[in-house]
Amino acid sequence: MTVRTEVRDGGVAVVTLDRPERHNAIDLETAAELAAVWRGFRMDDSVRAVVLTGAGDRAFCTGLDRAVRVPQPSGPYSVEDPLLTIGPKANDLWKPVVAAVGGMACGGAFYLLGEAEFIVAAEHATFFDPHTSYGMVSAYEAVYMAQRMPVGEVARMALMGTAERLTARRAYEIGLVSEVTPAGADPVAAALRAAAVIASYPSAAVQGTVRAVWAAKEAALAQALAHAPQLVALGNLPPERQAGLFAARTPGFRTR
Repeated sequence: MTVRTEVRDGGVAVVTLDRPERHNAIDLETAAELAAVWRGFRMDDSVRAVVLTGAGDRAFCTGLDRAVRVPQPSGPYSVEDPLLTIGPKANDLWKPVVAAVGGMACGGAFYLLGEAEFIVAAEHATFFDPHTSYGMVSAYEAVYMAQRMPVGEVARMALMGTAERLTARRAYEIGLVSEVTPAGADPVAAALRAAAVIASYPSAAVQGTVRAVWAAKEAALAQALAHAPQLVALGNLPPERQAGLFAARTPGFRTR
């Protein structure tokens, strides 16, 4: 299993991406497990709130594992994307999800962060989007982040690629993160405290509120995501050229 789940007293479940040796990158097995976890929580009345995190302190998640090969249709009008079903909302789960981020969160991690209610980050957490550096379109990731951040900040993060990373403090200043835990403090503990409060309230009212907040942006989100498959199909370099850029990458980045 690459996803660990634990239901604690008080109705809070902890979901942990458990591939620290791969920076909690998502392979096809992990994608399927995440979808199954969210669907299972829909039917489990003992779960009233969820904390989502990654194992270890180096990364929350670095998106799709680059070792995964996903066959693609030959035409430009659709894209096979295993990350489309990894989020709670994609699986019709309206119980609140609080993300606890330690270390790196990048690329496809935004599929998950984009469907969390809010984000708690460790002081050392960083956020970036490497797509353009490797000849890929940041479509779904940019759309999800545009629901949480000023458009200019989304554009800068997506276009700067691997050259620049947002610190947790900067992410807090622009609204991506709702709380930054001090150095040495565990963001999971802070997320659990918030989730425990939420879980103590009547679940139907909480879920209705989650649904109402999501409805405020749902139409614009759906419309924007509808363009993503074509943009990816038309703009992505072939996989072998992406791999060449990845292999030729150089270390070093600035934080802000």
